Amino acid sequence: MVSVFLVSIAAADAQVINTATMDTLETTLIGHLAIGGYLDTYYGYYFNKPRGRKQPYAVSSAQHNEFNINLAYLDVRYRSSKFRARFVPGFGTYMNANYASEPGTLKNLVEANVGVKLFPNKNIWLDAGVLGSPFTNESAISKDHLMYSRSLAPENVPYYLSGVKLFIPISSKFTGQAYLLNGWQQIDDKNEKKSVATQLEFRPNSKMLWNWNVYFGDERSDVNPTYRQRLFSDIFWIYKPGKKFDATSCIYFGQQEFVNGPTANWWQGNFIARYSFDEKFSLSGRLEILKDKNNVLLITPVNSPYEVIGWGVCLNVAVSHNALFRLDARQLSSDYSIFETSDNKYIKNSFSTLASLTAWF
Repeated sequence: MVSVFLVSIAAADAQVINTATMDTLETTLIGHLAIGGYLDTYYGYYFNKPRGRKQPYAVSSAQHNEFNINLAYLDVRYRSSKFRARFVPGFGTYMNANYASEPGTLKNLVEANVGVKLFPNKNIWLDAGVLGSPFTNESAISKDHLMYSRSLAPENVPYYLSGVKLFIPISSKFTGQAYLLNGWQQIDDKNEKKSVATQLEFRPNSKMLWNWNVYFGDERSDVNPTYRQRLFSDIFWIYKPGKKFDATSCIYFGQQEFVNGPTANWWQGNFIARYSFDEKFSLSGRLEILKDKNNVLLITPVNSPYEVIGWGVCLNVAVSHNALFRLDARQLSSDYSIFETSDNKYIKNSFSTLASLTAWF
C-alpha cells in the first residue's frame, strides 16, 4: 500500500527560509516521488499605460489592464539515498517574458535537473541540468516574498541557470555551492564559453541568514557582440526574529567589459520589511534603487541611463495555509523619461497596482 501525505515548509519555522530558492513548495509524497503545484494569478494596472499592454523592464506580472497567469507549474521530484531528479514545467506571462530567448520547448522549463550523491556518508551532491538561480533574495515564487511585486533586483539577474552545481555542507552554519554554466541565464548557449558562479550561505542562528554570490563569465553573443567578461556579486540578508516582524535586504554590483571601450558598472540596493497584525493580515513595504547608466542590462529609449528609485506597499491576506491574496502598489521614478505610454511618449514615473490570488499544493 502506497502512503500519501503532505510535507510543508511550515515545518521549518524553527529556521529562517532562504527565499532565493524554489524549494519551498508543499508537496505530496508517494514513496520516493513528491508532487506539488503552484498557481499565481494576477490583475495589473500600470498608470503609464504602456504600449502593447506590457510594462517594460519587467518579467513578473507585467501585463497591463488584464487578468492573467503570472506563473503556473507542476513540480515533480524523485529522491533516494543516492539519486535525485526534478522536473518543473511552467506556463504564464512570466515564462513568456523571461524565456523569450530560449528555443522551442526549452521555453517551458522552470527547472529540470538530475543529481547524484558523491559520497555515501557525506551530504555532497552534484546536480546537472536547468537549475534555480541563487542570486538575490527573491525567486519567481511570489508566495515566499514579503511583497507580491518583484523588486528591481531579481528582475535583472538570472532567474534560472543551465549547467552543473556542486553542493557542499561546510559546517553547521555554512554551506557552499559551485556552478559551471552556459552563461548568464541561458539554456541555449550563446557563445560556447562557460561561466562560473559560487554561493556561500551563512546561518549564524535560526533567525538570520546571509548569502554571498559571485558570477564570472564571457557574455559575447550575436545580440551583444562587443561584450566580454562580466563580474557580478550580490549579498543578501534575511531576518525573522518572531511571528510579528521580518525583513530582508539585498545589494549587488556588476561590471561588464567590452572588446573596445571602457568597463561599465551597475549596482542595486533594496530593503523590505513586513509587519504581521495576526496570522491572517500583514503589511509590507519596500525601498529600492537600481542604477545602470551604461545600459548593460536595461536598454532604454534614446540611450537614456536606467537610474530608478522606488517604493511600494503590499497588503497580504492569508486565505488559508496554502492560498494568499495580495494588493500591491508601487512607484518607480527616474530623472530620465524612460517609461513608455500608450501614445508613444515617455515619462519619468511609473505607478502601478497589482492584485494577486496565489495557491499551492
